[in-house]
Amino acid sequence: MRMITQHEFGGPEVLTVVAAPEPRPLPTEVLVRVEAIGLNPLEPRLRAGEFPLLGPPPFVLGWDISGVVEESLTWRFRPGDEVFGMPLFPRAASAYAEFVAAPGLHLARKPASLSHIEAAALPVAGLTAWQGLVDVGGVREGDRVLVHGGGGGVGHVAIQLAKALGAHVITTASGGKREFVAGLGADEVVDYTVADFAEVVRDVDLVLDTLGGEVASRSLEVLRTGGHFVTAVAEEDQALIAKFEAAGRRFSGIAVEPDPVALRGLADLVEQGRLRVSVQETFPFERIADAHRLIERGHLRGKVVLTV
Repeated sequence: MRMITQHEFGGPEVLTVVAAPEPRPLPTEVLVRVEAIGLNPLEPRLRAGEFPLLGPPPFVLGWDISGVVEESLTWRFRPGDEVFGMPLFPRAASAYAEFVAAPGLHLARKPASLSHIEAAALPVAGLTAWQGLVDVGGVREGDRVLVHGGGGGVGHVAIQLAKALGAHVITTASGGKREFVAGLGADEVVDYTVADFAEVVRDVDLVLDTLGGEVASRSLEVLRTGGHFVTAVAEEDQALIAKFEAAGRRFSGIAVEPDPVALRGLADLVEQGRLRVSVQETFPFERIADAHRLIERGHLRGKVVLTV
């Protein structure tokens, strides 16, 4: 098979397509013939060596996959089943490849209404939104929810999920994405290029943060007393935690995990027509460096996907 590896930290040019043996599934695992691979902002940072999640190179990046079961050593799936998921995170799934061996519990059946490209874009973003809003946040009907970065991968899913839970959804986005996020169901859109969200938003029950930095810190100002701040990027910031807790606000950090229950929940929302996946651009396997360059430029509308 072909896979994309790197033998040193560096820019997108260190990513190389090579020939490699197909992986072999263990008991309870399946071998997936990959049709599409979702890319995430974390991956260029790992490629560049910004933090050692996978240790030193060589390694193979990637977690978001959609494809077809080629071989099954679990009762959960049969050869020919179409599946999607985020196997093994934060351990290496080596998903920048034509075949991936994955635990059956880390996959779910692909919704028939989603293409493989759309399905590959959903797991990391969708599971982050689900675990932040449902599992940790416990969002209920009538809650006021602020989603930062509503036009991005996690944000555009989180808007739709919060609406499906019955929340009043506020989001921050650039003016160019106003129509996009409003079309996803956002009740209020704050254009961060012309307005300060902390001055125009009040009495929020829950903030979902994927940006960190000053945005995370200033989110304290919009939360009601007892409100809940949930972050996927600043979960270990002890000064930030102390600041929120001293002000009588709840603070929760999340690190996304494989979760078949949430995957099936996301698939159900897709099938009900209550969740759609936005893919800004697709790249063929050989153009992985160009895909990483696009991600590093930022300001994406939804996700970037690699086709196999």
